Order: sequence, then C-alpha cells, then structure tokens
Amino acid sequence: MVMTRFFSLLIVLIALSAVATAQSTQPLRPVHTFSIVARDPATGQLGVAVQSHWFNVGSVVPWAEAGVGVVATQSFVDPSYGKLGLELMRTGKSANETLKALLAGDTTPEVRQVAMIDAAGHVAAHTGAKDIQAAGHQAGENYSVQANLMLNATVWPAMARAFESTKGDLADRMLAALDAAQAAGGDIRGRQSAALIVVSGTSTGKAWNDRIFDLRVDDSAEPLRELRRLVVLQRAYNHMNAGDLAVEKKDNDGALREYSAAAALVPDNLEMVYWHAVALVNMGRVDESLPLFRRVFRGDANWKTLTPRLPAAGLLPNDPMIINRILAAN
Repeated sequence: MVMTRFFSLLIVLIALSAVATAQSTQPLRPVHTFSIVARDPATGQLGVAVQSHWFNVGSVVPWAEAGVGVVATQSFVDPSYGKLGLELMRTGKSANETLKALLAGDTTPEVRQVAMIDAAGHVAAHTGAKDIQAAGHQAGENYSVQANLMLNATVWPAMARAFESTKGDLADRMLAALDAAQAAGGDIRGRQSAALIVVSGTSTGKAWNDRIFDLRVDDSAEPLRELRRLVVLQRAYNHMNAGDLAVEKKDNDGALREYSAAAALVPDNLEMVYWHAVALVNMGRVDESLPLFRRVFRGDANWKTLTPRLPAAGLLPNDPMIINRILAAN
C-alpha cells in the first residue's frame, strides 16, 4: 500500500513538473473554441468532440483512452493537460483530482480552459478568468460543454440542452451539441476545423479496436457538415468490419445483415458493394453476388481487373468457372 501511494504521488509530481515546463512552448493566441466531453452510461463509451476557427484542431484539443477517460484542452491551449490528464486518470485518479493537480502545477491557469471525464462518469471543468469572452462551461451528468471566444454567452447552454435532449448514441448526441453551438452563434472568428473521438468504456488492450470513431476535419468551410459525413462513413465501415468478423465465425446471416447495413448508409460506395459480393461467393451464393459485381464493374472497371487476382490471395475460390461467371457480369 505504501509503495502504491508512493508511485501515485510520483506520477502526480512528474505531471506537475511537465505542466510547468510546457508553459514556455505554449501558443501565444487562443487556438480553440467549443467542445464537449461525455460518457454514455448505457454503454460506458467515452467521447470528445470540438469545432474551432483554427487549422487542425483535432491534433491538439481532444484526448481519449478507452477505460480511462477523455480530455478537451483549449483556449490558450496546453496539450500536456491531455497527455498527463489521461496518465493520471489511468492511475485511478478521478477527473476532479486530475484537473486540480494539473491546474496546481500550471503557472498561468487563468488562460486555460479544460474539461475531462473519467471512466466512472466523474466530470471536471475549468474556465480561466482571462479566457477571451464570451467564455464559460456547463457540467451535467456524464458530460461537460465548454467554449471560449464565442460570439455570445448562449453557446454552451445551447450545447448542454442539445446533448441532454437528443436521442441516439454518443456520437449523435455530441454532434447535436456542436451543431447547437454553431446555431447559437459559435466562434466569433468563424469556423475551420472539427474532430470527434469515441472510445470503448473498457480497454481490450488493443487501442486500435477500442476507438469506435476517430475523425478529423482539418480545414473546411463547413467542418461540422463534413464531420457528420465522416461519422456516417465510419458507421458504415464499422458494419463492414462486423460483417467480416461474422464471416470468420461462420455466421453468414449475421455477416449479410452487417454488409446490408453498411450499404444502406453509403449506397454509392463501390468498395463496400464489391466486398459484399465477394463474401456472397465465398458463402456459395454466386448467383446473388452477380448483380453486385455487375454494378461495381460498371462503376469502375478496375475492380474487374482486380478480381482474377483474388484467388491467389485466398479471397475467392480458385475455380476458373466461378471467376469467369463473375467477370461476365458486366
């Protein structure tokens, strides 16, 4: 127990030292604007989303780790709040304990705006007294919304109302909060970039499997519209991945349901149609695959060129009659 406390204290001291060191390299202008950190109590999923009139906001503001928590660090941004915040929460510190420790080690906390939520749903937020107005935050059950450099002070309350009233999964609700912020006036400078991350509530030890959404719009006239498009596309690919997993488990019906769900979300995506057709062939349902192959080949002939190469990779039966039937579907 004594040793555990020693290492926990050591981590806190290292974090405080790192925050103090980071001050000399901080941006000289406010980089980031409105964001949300949130947790879905039904699934345990954790999320963070942001929009700003600043290039590449997703590389600095949002931080997330499955089974640990999420952080949004903005205003006169100090990225170390993200990295060190996750490290402290990983040791068992609550979001409130973590934020207090990091602010205590910051020589200029009055220019920071930070929010975080841990895997248990504890929320902590800070808006510095010298953040450019309009600036503020509002914390609720399993979420916090925060904004600075806003056109007016209605932005973050509008975000809170939208998040609380919107139905759907965590990504849907966070997108609604961002849209509400923009509709209420948003960043006084305009808009440029956006990002959204959702991670699992528990860690599998494989970070690449724990990220349900990890999306960035680095530069766009309509970053939230583009972010929504990417969320739909990611949902479709999530269905495709689930379909592939079902195939591995010999669950053909489950696989086809997932592939169909993907196609319904992005009906013009030829690659999804193609691999759906390939899966049908491997299930012995060649006749059902042919209309899909035909549609893909008519859209882009390169898929037809690719098809005879798949048997050697074990992705289609090594049967010339089947391959010829597929290639005739044009």
